[in-house]
Amino acid sequence: MNLEPIKQFRQEIYENLGKGKDAVFELMDAVLLSRSVSSFAELSLSPVFRRKWSSLYEGLEDNRPKQRKQRELLIKQIPKQSRIILAGDHTAWDRLEAETLKDRTFEHGQKVVSGKPVTLGHGYSTLAWIPEEKGSWAMPLCHERITSHENPLSRAAFQLKQICRHLEQRPLSLWDSEYGCAKFVQQTADIEADKIMRLRPNLYLWTEVDPIDWTNLGGG
Repeated sequence: MNLEPIKQFRQEIYENLGKGKDAVFELMDAVLLSRSVSSFAELSLSPVFRRKWSSLYEGLEDNRPKQRKQRELLIKQIPKQSRIILAGDHTAWDRLEAETLKDRTFEHGQKVVSGKPVTLGHGYSTLAWIPEEKGSWAMPLCHERITSHENPLSRAAFQLKQICRHLEQRPLSLWDSEYGCAKFVQQTADIEADKIMRLRPNLYLWTEVDPIDWTNLGGG
C-alpha cells in the first residue's frame, strides 16, 4: 500500500490548523482511535495524545483553523471524474443540564421532555462523502452547528451548494424524511445535484397537470 498520499494529506491538515495545532492534531487521532468515550477529558488517556489533560481544552481554545481551506483539502480527496454520493443529516447534542449554554434549541432526540421525544441542546448539520458501496466509513465535508436563527433545511441547502461548487460531476445526495418536503426541494432547486429523499408515510403529494380539453374527448 502506498502511504505517501495519506502522509501528505495529514501534513496538509496539520499545517492548516493554526495555533495549538500539535495538541489538536493529536486530539483528532485520539478521537479516531477511541471506540467509545464517556467524557471529553477521557481522550487525554489515549496513547496517541502525549500531553496533559489540560492541553485538550487549551488546544481547542487557541485553535482557529481556516475552514474554507480545510474544506478544500477534504474535497481534493474526492475522485474528479466519478459521480459521487453525498449524505446529509441533522443530529442533536443533548445539553439538558447546561442552563447557561448560549443558543440552546429544542431538538428531536431520544430523551423525552414533557412526554415527547424532544431534547434541549445544539443541533448540527452534516454533509458527508460516502466513498464506497460497501464499507463503514465516510468523510464529513461539512459539520456545522444550526443556530437558533436558521433551520436544518436552510443550513443543509447552503452546505450542499458550497460543496457542489467544487465538484466536476453532478453528485447524488441522500436525505432522510426530515428533508422530504417542498421547502427543501425549493431551496435546492438551483443546485447542480440530484436528490433522493425518504418521505413520511402520511405525506400527500400533489402534482400540477395540464388542463383537460373536454371537446376532444368525444361524447356529450
